Amino acid sequence: MQIIISNSSKEPIYEQITNQIKSAILSGELPEGTAIPSMRKLAKDLQISVITTKRAYEELEKAGFIYSIVGKGSFVAEQNLEVMREKKLKVIEEQLSTVIANSKEIGLSFEELQELLKILYEE
Repeated sequence: MQIIISNSSKEPIYEQITNQIKSAILSGELPEGTAIPSMRKLAKDLQISVITTKRAYEELEKAGFIYSIVGKGSFVAEQNLEVMREKKLKVIEEQLSTVIANSKEIGLSFEELQELLKILYEE
C-alpha cells in the first residue's frame, strides 16, 4: 500500500491518508481481511505524528472500512458493495451540484457542460 502525502494540499494529512486507503479498498487493491500497517509504522514511514495516523484510522473505522483488534492490528473490513456505491453516488451528486452552480455563474449552457463532461469522461 502506497500512501503519498502532499504538503501543498489544502486537505489535512489525516484526510489524505483516509481517502487514499478508502480508494485502495474500493478499487480492490486492499481486499477484505488484509492487514494494514500499524499506526506507529505508518506514522514512521510517512514521517508524521502518530496522532495523525490515529485520527485517520478512527475515521476509517467509523466509516466501516477497517476494524481493529487490540494486540493484533487493523484490517480491511468486509465491504457491502451496494452501500459503498450509494456513498460514492452521494459524493458525485454533491460534486456535480457544485459544478452546475459554477457553470451557471459563468453562463455555461447545459450543452456546453455536457460536452465538457463527455470529453473528460472519455479521457
